[in-house]
Amino acid sequence: MSKFLILTLFSLLLFFSANHAFAQSTDFLLLKRGTKQKSQIRYYPGEEITYKSTKINYFVTDVIQSIDQNFIYLSENILSPESITEIDIRYKDRRNGTLRALNVLTLGAGIILLGAESINSIYHGNEFSIDSGVGLTSGILLGTGLAMLPLRYKTFKNTGRNKIQLIQMRMD
Repeated sequence: MSKFLILTLFSLLLFFSANHAFAQSTDFLLLKRGTKQKSQIRYYPGEEITYKSTKINYFVTDVIQSIDQNFIYLSENILSPESITEIDIRYKDRRNGTLRALNVLTLGAGIILLGAESINSIYHGNEFSIDSGVGLTSGILLGTGLAMLPLRYKTFKNTGRNKIQLIQMRMD
């Protein structure tokens, strides 16, 4: 019976990996910061993009319709990569998710530590008190969480090492 289970699991693994390998790719807009793939951000047709261009000096949100060799066709505009000055990446950059989770973790740990100490002091001593070590530790956790709030990646500026590339993955 165990050989049958192993064979079934292996065939399912092979089926799903083969299905993923033959998936056809689409065109996308690549925001490249250096050579690391971790810092690359992709925008596909159908996604919203918030950008600032050389003609419009404020952020505009639009939906990408299609991507050509030289232009990005949006629902209300046509842009070349050179005309984009900044792109808002607050919700697109996956590194922001890690920073957000770390923020929530440190702030939550500080609040939970204060809450647990206060409930514990009321239960055991029938009065509200917080130990100085616990107060210091929770203060450090809360301060660290608040200090990390502005560390998130907000915009991608199209200058210097940063590049915007149009990638076409067609089988025509």
